[in-house]
Amino acid sequence: MSNAPQPEEALYLDDQERQTWNALVSVLVRLPAALDAQLQRDSGVSHFEYQVLSILSESPDRTLRMSALARRVESALPRLSQVVSRLEKRGWLSRATDPDDGRYTLATLTDDGMAKVVETAPGHVNTVRRLVFDPLTKTQLRQVRESGRRIVDAIENGK
Repeated sequence: MSNAPQPEEALYLDDQERQTWNALVSVLVRLPAALDAQLQRDSGVSHFEYQVLSILSESPDRTLRMSALARRVESALPRLSQVVSRLEKRGWLSRATDPDDGRYTLATLTDDGMAKVVETAPGHVNTVRRLVFDPLTKTQLRQVRESGRRIVDAIENGK
């Protein structure tokens, strides 16, 4: 007799659960693609690049450690470093060693980078509003917000 754990019996989704799951997957795939397309078309940046710029624009002194920025944009450092290099070449970011701890690198949004955020934000916000907020009632928005929080909590707590 083997003491190996037995595979869990598959618990299939019922019709309502399957429809909910399919709708969520569709949003997870289509919304980022739609946001990326708008940003590329109107501003020449990807959604990920815009997230980096936007987060820095809201940070004290428009600066964050690369490790903190990676957490905020939910990215691995190597991917973030590639994107930051591209943004640096465009003059929108600069990097420097953290004077408080030389083990860290700081990313700082430049004045040109801030101007890019200000130029890009209206089109992006209008697209977010049109795709996410306008189709939903206030009650539905509250439900989406709460549902999203619960899903993220389950992910973070390993449930």
